[in-house]
Amino acid sequence: MTSNETTPGTRTSTRSDGPTGAAPPDRRRWFALAIVMTAAFMDLVDVTIVNIAIPSIQRDAGASFSQIQWITAGYALAFAAGLITGGRLGDIHGRKRLFLLGIAGFTVASALCGFAVNPEMLVASRILQGAMAAMMVPQVLSIVHATFPAHERGKVFGLFGAIVGLGAVSGPLLGALLTEWNLFGLEWRPIFLINLPVGVAALLLGRRFITESRAPHALKLDLVGVALVSLGLLMLLYPLTRGRELGWPLWGYGSMAGALVVFGVLVAYERRKAARDGSPLIELSLFRVKSFAAGIAVQTVFGVALGVFFLVWTLYMQIGLGWSPLRAGLTGVPFSIAVSVAAGLSVQQLVPRFGRKVLQAGALTMAVGVLLYIAESDRYGLGIAPWQMALPLVVMGLGMGLIVAPLTDAILSGVPREHAGSASGLINTVQQMGNALGLGLVSVVFFGQISDHLTPDRVGPAFVNAFQHALVWVAVVMGTIFLLMFALPRRPAQHVEGADAPAPSAAGEHDEERDGERDGEPAAHALVP
Repeated sequence: MTSNETTPGTRTSTRSDGPTGAAPPDRRRWFALAIVMTAAFMDLVDVTIVNIAIPSIQRDAGASFSQIQWITAGYALAFAAGLITGGRLGDIHGRKRLFLLGIAGFTVASALCGFAVNPEMLVASRILQGAMAAMMVPQVLSIVHATFPAHERGKVFGLFGAIVGLGAVSGPLLGALLTEWNLFGLEWRPIFLINLPVGVAALLLGRRFITESRAPHALKLDLVGVALVSLGLLMLLYPLTRGRELGWPLWGYGSMAGALVVFGVLVAYERRKAARDGSPLIELSLFRVKSFAAGIAVQTVFGVALGVFFLVWTLYMQIGLGWSPLRAGLTGVPFSIAVSVAAGLSVQQLVPRFGRKVLQAGALTMAVGVLLYIAESDRYGLGIAPWQMALPLVVMGLGMGLIVAPLTDAILSGVPREHAGSASGLINTVQQMGNALGLGLVSVVFFGQISDHLTPDRVGPAFVNAFQHALVWVAVVMGTIFLLMFALPRRPAQHVEGADAPAPSAAGEHDEERDGERDGEPAAHALVP
């Protein structure tokens, strides 16, 4: 039963996750959704906005190649390493509280990035920014999960998918505009400073409109688990991030192999921790929920595909074709629009009728778009125009949109509310791991096709050829995702269907109890109606 208690200094209530059949939805939930989606958009944009401004940063700040590498890699490493911990801290101390702390820290870190006096300060500030994002981002899906009734979540995740699509392309476009405008003579700095007014507004509005929620049972932070997760991810992601720059040294392969050992130790420790006091960092019982386990596998491999594509796409346009950042950013607009449209349609209209076939159709559609892009690139070569890329980008965007929104919903649909933060952290972490793996593969499938000693007249053709080769691998990965999706539930959960379903009845509550017992979770916290 939902219980409310007064929180000193705020006008919100604290919600302990439990059965919500008799609890009316929070009337402020749509304001809360707008706030947390804005924060998610900030993070998505910030991940990509820096890439466009790299030449300006290198020229203005005098950063070395290694420092430039760490301006992007430092954020990714801190973000991936802290996501699971951030999700669990939200479960323990309150998702609203952690969200507000995260967005405040993210805003401060953005200011430090914008006012960095040297490359070393910029690198350190980016690492801090990634750590604060790891505190903020897991709370987004957790707050949605705890705030919205089951029958509304399909619509919400449709909006989330649209935000993902918009953020994926808006970052480079916004970065290009801010860099070329050179506002107040600040060169690249506005790409970070733009976060300040948005962050302050989200902080003030979040205090008023977001309802606090946390796990119903007392939990403790698993410090040993935090250390093992951080160590394992660092051992895996650091060599992948810097491997090509360092010439793929032997210690890098040893580190990645050692990461698997660390993850094995982590699983064994988390099992003992769960049996001993019920407060593991990673709730391994989540993987007994078929929809969660299958969705996590799909999410990881999908992250690999996106990691490969977006990096080689940027290199292809800006170095291979010699386009300006603004022209490259504008080229991605059809892709962004297609993702947003397909994401909304998939959850509300297509998934209720066709179930997982929609996600599988998305994987095949995206693969077709990739193959079309290869054909267009081969046909027009260095003379290709942005409008000639529009068709393959739209097809790819439609495919991605059919996947992103329903996939998130499918993963979380059977997750008990008490573990929503942990599950959200895992979702984001495996996506980041997939992206990192994809970025590592770029050195093989893209740079492996390019000679180290190219004359200026050979740079363009070499990059075009490498782009086509890399996209063949992306198409293969999308085919693999299609096969993995057979492990997803055939039909969507009730709340995915998006029908204007009433709040669960007494009979529905009995169904929840049976589902909870089948999944091995306490019936009081089962979510599948």
